[in-house]
Amino acid sequence: MINLKKYIPLLLLVCFASLSFGQDNKYFNSKFFVHESDTLNYRILMPKHFDASKQYPVVLFLHGAGERGNDNVAQLTHGSALFTSKKSRRHFQSIVIFPQCPKNDYWANVQIDRSSKPIKIDFPLNSEPTKPMALVLKLMEDMVAKPFVNKNKIYVGGLSMGGMGTFEILYRKPELFAAAIAICGAGNPETAKAYAKSTPLWVFHGAQDNVVDAQQSVRMVSGILKYGGNPNFTLYAKDNHNSWDSAFAEAELLTWLFSNTKN
Repeated sequence: MINLKKYIPLLLLVCFASLSFGQDNKYFNSKFFVHESDTLNYRILMPKHFDASKQYPVVLFLHGAGERGNDNVAQLTHGSALFTSKKSRRHFQSIVIFPQCPKNDYWANVQIDRSSKPIKIDFPLNSEPTKPMALVLKLMEDMVAKPFVNKNKIYVGGLSMGGMGTFEILYRKPELFAAAIAICGAGNPETAKAYAKSTPLWVFHGAQDNVVDAQQSVRMVSGILKYGGNPNFTLYAKDNHNSWDSAFAEAELLTWLFSNTKN
């Protein structure tokens, strides 16, 4: 006979995750963006009591590798609840975009060797953007052109693969963003020259991360400092790869993000 008791925690976890997805889906509308022959799935959260005569900040959030696919749902797994809480809906009226990267692709142009942990990562300079990144750039270009968007308050954030994408999109479009959040990400420190002085950053990592080495964020922070930036850097002593849980629990995270305005 099957011992159902040992599966109860797993069943509860699945039910909770499903409930969370359902709650977020209630707020995030399912959309897709088409450029030429390519399509990008994304979810978008509009401000409560949206008024097209007003202007709102925009937050772009890039998910991790585990949420890749084409269901246009999984990308909401981590981070979406940060924007759908009653407090956020009341105090941080904004447009929030969660695009979804296809299963076998990446936000950043990166070479990854997963044969060992932490993974080995290399970011070639002067490379073309991946197709998902190119589509995100086009989507943001289209979004920023809307009359109800505050062009001085465009933000980007991401975790893991999305943290890598955050550093890369800052490099590719340094004039666009007023501030950025990068969680357990990585990048080429030399790219920081493009945005170090102009874009405030808050970088997070877990010291015990056995997937993306914490040294990756240390290198990026060093690169930002080298080129004249003044980043916030939070290293969680006891966190593994899921340092996004601690980052999202930071009481001042959204207050800090939305306090930044592009000059």
